[in-house]
This record gives sequence, C-alpha cells and structure tokens, in this order.
Amino acid sequence: MALPAYHQRPSAPTNLILHHAVDLNTPVACGDVGVYPGDIMVGDDEGVVCIPAHLAEEIAHETFEQTVYEDFVQEEVNGGHELFGLYPMLDDSVKARFASWRTAQGR
Repeated sequence: MALPAYHQRPSAPTNLILHHAVDLNTPVACGDVGVYPGDIMVGDDEGVVCIPAHLAEEIAHETFEQTVYEDFVQEEVNGGHELFGLYPMLDDSVKARFASWRTAQGR
C-alpha cells in the first residue's frame, strides 16, 4: 500500500543521528496551520485539510448533508433538470422534491 506524502519542498533523508523524535503529542505547525493532538487530518490528490478535534462531529454532519444533497442534484441533472435554481437550492419546489427524494432513498 502506498502512503501519499505531502510536502512543499524537498527534505533531507532521515538520518537517525541528525533526525529524531524529541516529543510526542504536542502541537505542531504544518503549512502555517496549528495542528493539535487529536485533530483529524484528511488528504487526497488535491491536498490536506486539518479538522480541529472539537469541530469534527459538526463538520462530519455538514459534509454528510452536503453529499446527500449533491447526490440528489446529480440525479435531477441526469434526469434533464436545469442546474439553475437546483444548485444552490433557491426554489421551494426543489426543497419539496428533495424532501420526497430523501424520504424515498431513506437518507
């Protein structure tokens, strides 16, 4: 299994005489962002995001809801509906269709 590596500049190869852990579970700076023990790091081909531990549950809920809505939008567009008024949801009739779709999908 390959592990993606994210970096801004080349780094010297690890040398146990010159490079060694001096502490664990302490805050660090990564790309000008403070990363604290327990924070969630998420990475993909586009980069890495740090989610503070105290926001993780809220963000997980919001991203789930956004994914459900985007799945609905994809189905609507595939069915021939225009994107305007659908994304973002500006029309009350879209809200009603989304609620019905969501109930039918069990989501």
